[in-house]
Amino acid sequence: MRQEANISNGVNLEKADRPTFYFIGVTTGKSSIMRVFPEWARYLNLGDCPIRGIDCKWHDDPEVYREVVSFLKNDELSLGGLVTTHKIDLFGAARDLFDEFGDDAKLLGEISCISKRDGKLLGHAKDPITSGLSLEAFVPPGYWSKSEAQICLLGAGGSSLALTTYLMNTKDASDRPSRIYVTNRSTPRIADMQKVHEKINPGIEVEYIHCPTREDNDRVVNSLKAGSLVINATGLGKDAPGSPITAAAVFPENGMAWEFNYRGELVFLEQANTQKEKRNLYVEDGWTYFIHGWTRVIAEVFHIDIPTAGPTFDELSRIAAEAR
Repeated sequence: MRQEANISNGVNLEKADRPTFYFIGVTTGKSSIMRVFPEWARYLNLGDCPIRGIDCKWHDDPEVYREVVSFLKNDELSLGGLVTTHKIDLFGAARDLFDEFGDDAKLLGEISCISKRDGKLLGHAKDPITSGLSLEAFVPPGYWSKSEAQICLLGAGGSSLALTTYLMNTKDASDRPSRIYVTNRSTPRIADMQKVHEKINPGIEVEYIHCPTREDNDRVVNSLKAGSLVINATGLGKDAPGSPITAAAVFPENGMAWEFNYRGELVFLEQANTQKEKRNLYVEDGWTYFIHGWTRVIAEVFHIDIPTAGPTFDELSRIAAEAR
């Protein structure tokens, strides 16, 4: 018989009756992964393993995160899963419930993947890997070294912190952006990011800008050099309506726009596409990020090897596109 534990935001946590994989987010039922995962599970021979969504409110009560983590830790057939939107909040609220953390999770203070091994609950931060793989999928090798192009990250949450970690820790020193701008509507996340960067930044120029309004973000975007990359690293367009910029923002000529999200209203993506021809703008959505993000977590939770390129990865991408 299934047992239920009601957590304070009204979500029911049912004791699993078979090996179960989880997605902790905000609107998990709308995600393509609910259709993609069963197809991937068949292809990867994961057995009869369903995916179950756990929806928490944006910046939810810490007790909610603790109850979710406690449930996953104590329910034998709950294998682990992927965390989105709540990565930093969940780590802060429930870090004492984990037995071990990966190095990036400890550095960044976030968890994007929960897994189990030898009776221990493990927390991982996979985004430095997945954001880097996704960036390199559309930015040509040597791009940054051949120009004065910059990167503007709209939002200072976990995804921005992960991408900057990749750029600082992994990206070759001869091929990095000339400057990184990070904007955020509140200051605490900026302060947290600065603390991490003080430990790892090899010398990349970073400017942290408090932008409480969309018009403030417009001014930063409008100041970027030609060829620069503008990224929507907020939840706006997916977890909440809108965009971090207004229609008056002007994307850099010959530049790039990257919408981290792949579903929702995606107003930022529409804004970029509106200027695509006039500004000679390359526009990327979050679909490749989606593929890399989920396959890295699945590999960790199920303790299997999933290549990041080649025939197997291509087939997983094809399966996902059809299921999408």
